Amino acid sequence: MQKITRDNLIEIAEKLLADGTVTRVLGWKKGEFSYDQTPAIFTSVQEMKDSFVFDDFSGANFSKYLVKETRKEDGKVLAFLKPCDTYSFNQLLTEHRFDREKVYVVGIPCEGMVDINKIKMALGDGVVSINTDSNTLKVETLYDGVKEIAKADVLLERCKNCKSKKHVAFDQLLGEEGDVVDSNRFDQVAELEKMSADERFAFWQNELSRCIRCNACRDACPACTCEKCVFDNPNSGVENKSPANSFEEKMFHIIRAFHVAGRCTDCGECSRVCPQNIPLHLLNRKFIKDINSFYGDYQAGEEVGSRAPLVNYTKEDIEPGDAVNKGDK
Repeated sequence: MQKITRDNLIEIAEKLLADGTVTRVLGWKKGEFSYDQTPAIFTSVQEMKDSFVFDDFSGANFSKYLVKETRKEDGKVLAFLKPCDTYSFNQLLTEHRFDREKVYVVGIPCEGMVDINKIKMALGDGVVSINTDSNTLKVETLYDGVKEIAKADVLLERCKNCKSKKHVAFDQLLGEEGDVVDSNRFDQVAELEKMSADERFAFWQNELSRCIRCNACRDACPACTCEKCVFDNPNSGVENKSPANSFEEKMFHIIRAFHVAGRCTDCGECSRVCPQNIPLHLLNRKFIKDINSFYGDYQAGEEVGSRAPLVNYTKEDIEPGDAVNKGDK
């Protein structure tokens, strides 16, 4: 597969800005460290040359940012989308969250993004810089000099269990198109299902007890685009705050999982941005796995306008109690 570089993307943006196809670019901006990147808007080629980056840490899914960005001004915004990002893009279009005519999508191939947390777990803190030019990462550390680690060992979880190398939406495609992947993404869910109820409760009690209610998962999630979230409503009784008790701490994530059920594309942003490394994607994957089991295989965002099983009534829908008969755990 063709290796796409920062210069390739700047060159494409320069042409589209010059001929007026787009007025601005949604891309990745360098931070304090080489692995510390954030989404940003660029309005000129010079801005991109100064601070635009694209490498194995450009994991952010831009789809959600288009909801507000397309409302700001006239003219199209250029968005670089990886294959998994385009599913979120289509799902948001299905929900009429932004105007398709205001976005120019350049599909970029992806062989997996790197998880800085996995690198720190393997090599310790004090990471100064990381060279990602090959499949063996060269990591400069503050205490132990330069160390090496295989990229395949430190991929983001969603990349390790990638569901698709295929772009389902684009105006321009770079490189060769990939295929839907035969993923093992439900294996961990199946392992949890084998546990007893008490074991599962203990597992989630341990994981969710680390939550600090920073809302990073909600803020990054492409399926969370309500104009006003219930957790920001002072009249709701659950306004954003540090968890007061263990019940509240669990309910925040359970409510969110129910909220995105049938709409989650399994992009993994929730787990990627969690500062406490909670595997939040497993909650969503449990719903996806059950939906596939009860209603037939369904991939949110695969097609614009497709109706999710949970909102598409048919006479063949399961009835209460059928889940038990189908072996649900």
